[in-house]
Amino acid sequence: MKFKTDILSLSLKELSDFIVELGEKPFRARQVFKWLHQRGSSSFDEMTDISKKLRAKLEESSNIKNVSMVEKFISKEDNTTKYLFQIENDYIIESVLMKYEYGNAVCISSQAGCAMGCSFCASTIDGLERNLTAGEMLSQVYEIGKDLKERISNIVIMGSGEPLHNFDNTIKFLELINSKDGLEVGHRHITLSTCGIVEKIKELEKMRLQITLAVSLHAPNDEIRESIMPIAKRYSIDELILAAKEYADFTKRRVTFEYALIKGVNDSVECAKELAERLKGSLCHVNLIPVNDVKERNYIRSSDETVNDFYKVLKRLNIDVTVRRKLGSDINASCGQLRKKYIGNY
Repeated sequence: MKFKTDILSLSLKELSDFIVELGEKPFRARQVFKWLHQRGSSSFDEMTDISKKLRAKLEESSNIKNVSMVEKFISKEDNTTKYLFQIENDYIIESVLMKYEYGNAVCISSQAGCAMGCSFCASTIDGLERNLTAGEMLSQVYEIGKDLKERISNIVIMGSGEPLHNFDNTIKFLELINSKDGLEVGHRHITLSTCGIVEKIKELEKMRLQITLAVSLHAPNDEIRESIMPIAKRYSIDELILAAKEYADFTKRRVTFEYALIKGVNDSVECAKELAERLKGSLCHVNLIPVNDVKERNYIRSSDETVNDFYKVLKRLNIDVTVRRKLGSDINASCGQLRKKYIGNY
């Protein structure tokens, strides 16, 4: 079978070189690029201002690896929408649309499954199936935008998978989504969430991108963190917090520390005090997340009273902190839950 180029993952320069190899003029690349990235075309036949000859060449030599919607669930509580998408090889991934006063935000997946093994997350239960291409990451945004018929203004790479474990494709995605010939979503409107691959945080830092870095911390010390996050056995909490601090100092972008509160594990007042001491003096923000119950795990979310007590301690100790609004709980909107349920039914 003839190899076909994944055209949706090509930069404008790469697409121009590809078009020239097909014997066409370089300016055709911008036309094709806009069809792919501004209009979200899923087939070459839709590109009506391009000659049939070029469309035939593209059809023969390349493909558009769009994700395809399998199911959609809309929360009756807050209109959060969960999408299940199918990708090549019949893998299932998920994305979430969240509507805010400032615009439409989507949370996308960077991998099918996840290798990180965090014990409170349903995404990790079956391990990593494969990395997503830059095009497959983009396609989640494009398909949701077409379904919504509105502009997507904010993006969070916080769905299934660890984006820094799929580093090259994630960086390519950031380049393409920001392109002036594409959706042109500003990097300041994009958040990348990582469980803490320190050397990749340092590599990302050197790129001077203006994205927001969110670090999944979830514990105030190594002992607790190692019990819930296998990656903590590789990088100490001090090493991770230092990398985040250096990232903030270098980019002048405030780092968000994600902290999922698990009943009886990491939600005590003592944990809050220890966390505040570690983060003192850092350009950071703490996002408290009452953990979602996952039936395959034994963890239970902290009570509202406990969450409030934890919040008050951090606030009193001058740590910038918020409690994440719980979205889509009636449709299993947290990472991996709906995907796991769907796969289990087939």
